[in-house]
Amino acid sequence: MRSLVPFRDINVHASTSHYAFTSPSSPSAQTLVVERPSGDIRLNDGALLGAKRVSSIAGILGIIKLRLDKYIIVITKAQPMGRLKGHMVYKIIATEFLPLRERTLHDPDEDTYLNLLKTLLRSGPMYFSYSLDITNSFQRQAASNPSLALWERADDRFFWNKFIQSDLIDFATGATSGSGLRQHGHRESGADPFILPVMFGMMRITTTRIKSTPLTFVLITRRSRHRAGTRYLTRGMDEQGHVANFNETEQIAVLNDESRGLGGIGVEASMQNGKVGGFEGQDMQVMSYVQTRGSVPAYWAEINTLRYVPDLQIRGVETAVGAAKLHFSEQIRLYGDNYLVNLVNQKGREAKVKQAYEQMVRMLLSSPQEASEANDVTDQKIHVVESTQRGHEYDRLHYVYFDFHNETKGLRWHRAQLLLDQLKDGLVQGQYFRGVDMPGDSQGRLEVRNRQVAVVRTNCMDCLDRTNVVQTMLARWTLTRQLIDIGILRPGESADDDQAFQILFRNVWADNADVVSRSYSGTGALKTDFTRTGERTRAGAMQDLNNSITRYVKNNFSDGPRQDAFDVFLGAFLPDTSSIGSGRAFVDRRPVLIQSIPYLLAASVFMVLISSLPRSSSDSAWWPLRLFAVLWLAIGFWCFRFIYGHGVLYVNWPKLNTPRWANEGYQETMGAIRQDKIIGSFVARHERGASNARISHLEEGKKRIQ
Repeated sequence: MRSLVPFRDINVHASTSHYAFTSPSSPSAQTLVVERPSGDIRLNDGALLGAKRVSSIAGILGIIKLRLDKYIIVITKAQPMGRLKGHMVYKIIATEFLPLRERTLHDPDEDTYLNLLKTLLRSGPMYFSYSLDITNSFQRQAASNPSLALWERADDRFFWNKFIQSDLIDFATGATSGSGLRQHGHRESGADPFILPVMFGMMRITTTRIKSTPLTFVLITRRSRHRAGTRYLTRGMDEQGHVANFNETEQIAVLNDESRGLGGIGVEASMQNGKVGGFEGQDMQVMSYVQTRGSVPAYWAEINTLRYVPDLQIRGVETAVGAAKLHFSEQIRLYGDNYLVNLVNQKGREAKVKQAYEQMVRMLLSSPQEASEANDVTDQKIHVVESTQRGHEYDRLHYVYFDFHNETKGLRWHRAQLLLDQLKDGLVQGQYFRGVDMPGDSQGRLEVRNRQVAVVRTNCMDCLDRTNVVQTMLARWTLTRQLIDIGILRPGESADDDQAFQILFRNVWADNADVVSRSYSGTGALKTDFTRTGERTRAGAMQDLNNSITRYVKNNFSDGPRQDAFDVFLGAFLPDTSSIGSGRAFVDRRPVLIQSIPYLLAASVFMVLISSLPRSSSDSAWWPLRLFAVLWLAIGFWCFRFIYGHGVLYVNWPKLNTPRWANEGYQETMGAIRQDKIIGSFVARHERGASNARISHLEEGKKRIQ
């Protein structure tokens, strides 16, 4: 019988000729064999002889090919996070890389690739379930085909390890054999239980009560694997319509769920397909509400130059219309009507992004109509762009701009309620999902009682801090509406009326804000004191200041390697197998003199500090020491001025898919330095060549507005 869910327990057997993976709880299942060193995959009936059992693992994360070798990445430790509708969900805690060959050559690039991947896997919050498709919302799960394997049902956007599972997927579907030969569609269903889909994002499962009614409160944020990356290095949209920092957040309330809590091994072993029933005589109910966030769908970028506010570039909106159509076609197909909430500032540098977004919406709608609401500060407190008719699919877009900055300035966070008032009609019409367990259904399917037919897509510049505040507000309003509809609350009551639940709700949403922010910007979110407490505090403002400084440092000096790790893991960059041992991929190609200036600055600071130490008595060396200090002070000032004035040379850019603007900035800056009267001749004489790193953003010759 074909297994539709992954194995819960896998033993790894190793020999010099192969790795073998077996499930001790499924003795009749076939053994998955990965040949060494070729990486060919096959299934074997029964166990293989001559292989030594190495360890027991929680699952196979995938197989990745680097420069020298292929590696099988296995999950060695997973933490139970709780049960969702009877299904246990786990977080990946530890992984291990199993090489296919004994390395005889040393390659520094191979070591760097491995370190990047291991760092990403240690820091990236990744979750999986053996029996529940956590990559899909409950509404999409209700419409999925239960006869498909779990990995086949997974949402392609949130199947985070799909690229490194491609060898196993190709083998299972008959697309290729391990050697790359066509197998004419021969299906290897015995490989399905070894393919484990993993989600990147945030997961909280909490048992609680509202007005003495027990429920399981769940928050899931799924980060898209398309155009994934770090804050300033991944902005806007690509030509396939994928936007940066796209996340789907699903808030879930489960009623009549007796399977709450972590449970034990005995409980898990007794589950059929991971399913546990609800209370006798009471149907388990699931209510969920989905929101999305994503970068402004246009071609734009912010360019690090070591200044606190990066340079902003926006390419002509007309060039991005095709990609925007791809993006919104997918969003409308998946979610229905899209309410596009834009929270960027309407003045200053962010105004260009606002204008580009609105121009894009006008070009997509068949008959755009605009309306604005003014106040004493601006004539666009709220600005709406909608179509007056439903001529084509893009007329299901409803653009709503809210002047978040001005309306909430001075800690007036309650003013965000103005946006909610504007969206209420759309929220009511958009509905939410509600499903009830089908009695006696062995597959645990839900009978759909209500569907969500619209989504609110929120963005600010980063889709982090302001976006978090608004999403939390909309989620609270919708949860109250759900609880009133099923009779737990009376009309006029609010979920916030229960003090204990209010604290839980706020902290879960604040945790979600921190996770989403950390994966994109490197720090926790700003303004989470308001999310946690309902008010802006001085302590929260100080924490925001600390996070802002940390973001500046990380975004300029450590996001390059993080972006490289994303690109390798997700297949956006394929390591080159030529010139093994040369160590070229991550070499610093700047002239040595340019590289040495930060060290010279550090040395000057050290010398000034040493020379400023107090002396016990004056002596004849006092004045020479002062001159020595002044000399080093002048050197330090020149070094600082040089670094700050040529900041593009000192940003830690990605080495693999280096952005085009970084390469352009490098060439322009080096051209200016060659004309420098102090060091120009030295740089021109000793320059080791400009960077030949690969580029993938912003086609050359396209018009950009700066």
